[in-house]
Amino acid sequence: MSATPTLEIRNLHISIDGKPILKGLSLAVNKGEIHALMGPNGSGKSTLANALMGNPKYEVTEGTVFYKGEDVLELSPDERARKGIFLAFQYPTAIPGVSVANFLRNALNVRRKELGEEKPIPPKEFRTLVKEKMALLRMDESFAGRYLNDGFSGGEKKRAEILQMAVLRPEIAILDETDSGLDIDALRIVSEGVNALTGPDLGVLLITHYQRILNYIKPHFVHVLVDGRIVKSGGAELALELEAQGYDWIREDRAA
Repeated sequence: MSATPTLEIRNLHISIDGKPILKGLSLAVNKGEIHALMGPNGSGKSTLANALMGNPKYEVTEGTVFYKGEDVLELSPDERARKGIFLAFQYPTAIPGVSVANFLRNALNVRRKELGEEKPIPPKEFRTLVKEKMALLRMDESFAGRYLNDGFSGGEKKRAEILQMAVLRPEIAILDETDSGLDIDALRIVSEGVNALTGPDLGVLLITHYQRILNYIKPHFVHVLVDGRIVKSGGAELALELEAQGYDWIREDRAA
């Protein structure tokens, strides 16, 4: 494990419209690690995802977020993305008129520039890259010509998010309830895509309500978020306990 975590959250407090949501959350994620953040509805999971990417609706009232040792709280969402932080949205936005391929090419060229590559990716190299990543996700090549998320099914939207992750090669990927709205076949395909991308150069924060995606994506660490705080951490077996017992037993332990 590196001395400096790739992503380090220290004592983070977040409010929305003056209402506290996160109340002192601390967490460190290194490249090569998969962390699952689980919790009941309303515990603050998606608040964390949005705050990490700089959504201005989420006010940081205390605490810090470091990415590779740099405080990123003053950076805009696009600056964070350029540096290598990626968020797969729970509800991806449709962009009519912009094809998947054009969106990916522009995003990749911005990311390349951040990494010191001034020249845009050559068209032939880009087409080869996208075909390779689409095959990984079992996506038909015609998908690249469609408008981004416009008329996409839930499964197609989530696969488009993972395709972006595959092409952009971030160092930290935050997956916000990627399993929501997916049938079992789409869940398996998306999970296989995530697994194919994980490795020593990527740290993953997988935010989920249910254990079922963890049948496919095996976390190294599981954290339980209740009422804006991480109240329990453990290995993959903790997710199985939650599946069997729900979240009430953790609330009862805290109350005891």
